Amino acid sequence: MSRQSIQMELAERPETNIIPGQTFRLVSGPAPTAADLQDGQLLVESLYISLDPAMRGWLQDRPSYLPPVQIGEVMRAGAIARVLASKSAVAAPGDIVSAFLGFAEVGILPEAAVQKAFPLPPNGKVTDLLGVLGFTGMTAYFGMTKIGKPKQGETVVVTAAAGATGSVAAQIAKINGARVIGTAGSEEKVGWLKEELGLDVALNYKDPDFQKKFKEATPDLIDVFFDNVGGEQLDMALARANKFSRFVICGGISQYNKTEPQGPKNFLNVITQRIHIEGFIVLDYATEFGTALEQLAQWLAEGKIQRKETIVKGGIKAAEEALVSLFTGQNTGKLMIEVKNPEGDSKL
Repeated sequence: MSRQSIQMELAERPETNIIPGQTFRLVSGPAPTAADLQDGQLLVESLYISLDPAMRGWLQDRPSYLPPVQIGEVMRAGAIARVLASKSAVAAPGDIVSAFLGFAEVGILPEAAVQKAFPLPPNGKVTDLLGVLGFTGMTAYFGMTKIGKPKQGETVVVTAAAGATGSVAAQIAKINGARVIGTAGSEEKVGWLKEELGLDVALNYKDPDFQKKFKEATPDLIDVFFDNVGGEQLDMALARANKFSRFVICGGISQYNKTEPQGPKNFLNVITQRIHIEGFIVLDYATEFGTALEQLAQWLAEGKIQRKETIVKGGIKAAEEALVSLFTGQNTGKLMIEVKNPEGDSKL
């Protein structure tokens, strides 16, 4: 009997929250084989699949930096995969690669969608290829070093600091000598930020006194604001912005599922405080990926960057519920789906 493969396709566009069993549909069928390959293609099997806030935007039928996922298409996602067969010089059978395979167990990809895995540092692990040594880590790196540019003694605030990108961004600011404040959604996450990541201040945004504590934590105002949340926290930061501060707009997860997103009431402070606000996409810096990965790997090897992962078992069938959990703050660090343990046998 031929190998079967499960994939998850977009069934309908969500108006607000992703609805399990409705937004996506599971499809099972015979997996492609080496005989199906054409020149320049690779047959790969998924090991781990990345879950990211940006996925919510890919479901919207509107212009963006990537085309929207179409109804009936496999849900787009980055993955760590293993090559089963190859007609490309990019990678050989058995190689571990980073690939945009999507929510699928097995697939054929053009070589342009596959990259041989970055060499792991001594204390690295394969899942780092989706976290610190993947788009997550590079997003934090470029946003903080190219736009935020924290200096010794400056005050840096990172929202969603216990998340995949925020946790790396906050640590990069610490490496640069800044005083770093992180926000998160639970006391457990706040403890991790202070005790393991070494942030100077960590605040629970669900605390009834959050606004008061935020103001108390920024007596010298904010020099760099790295935002992953948007909404109220962005508005609070605008009210506490220093002159010539840098606001790095990486994401706005609090707004992604809203039909009417909340705009900042304190936006005119951009004028009076001469705030530099810049949004960015990690793909903007594609020519510098190699340099970023080398630096991140060095910091990881030296113990200057710590990381945590939330790995959901259950494969493709668990992907929908896991993606929903991303928007309710259930994860600490990088969230991913384990499709197949890399120690397991690969077979066609």
